[in-house]
Amino acid sequence: MELLELVQKKATKMVRGMEHLPYEERLKQLGLFSLQKRRLWGDLITAFQYLKEAYKKVGDGLFTRACSDRIRGNGFKLKEGRCRLNIKKKFFTVRVVSHWNRWARETVAALALEGFKARLDGALRNLV
Repeated sequence: MELLELVQKKATKMVRGMEHLPYEERLKQLGLFSLQKRRLWGDLITAFQYLKEAYKKVGDGLFTRACSDRIRGNGFKLKEGRCRLNIKKKFFTVRVVSHWNRWARETVAALALEGFKARLDGALRNLV
């Protein structure tokens, strides 16, 4: 567990009445995400901006769309790059693609950033 996660864990224990609840339950009752989910949330929002909105010109070569007529789920799937080096698996473009392809069409097909954030929040809340 990262240092920042430990700080969040201790801070949620300070809330009166939640001292004896498990960490995940405290997060759920406070309406918070774990740091891992927050990083994923931020990565997916940035990917949305690269693909749809703010950084579209800059991100043209960043992601490659998967061209297939057998696409199930969302129609905006991205192609996963191959990594020979273990360190490359931590790159933003590699980290985001598998999660992006997992979301439903309604989530990734949002027209505006605010709509995407709302749909992503709902999807992440259901994620265990």
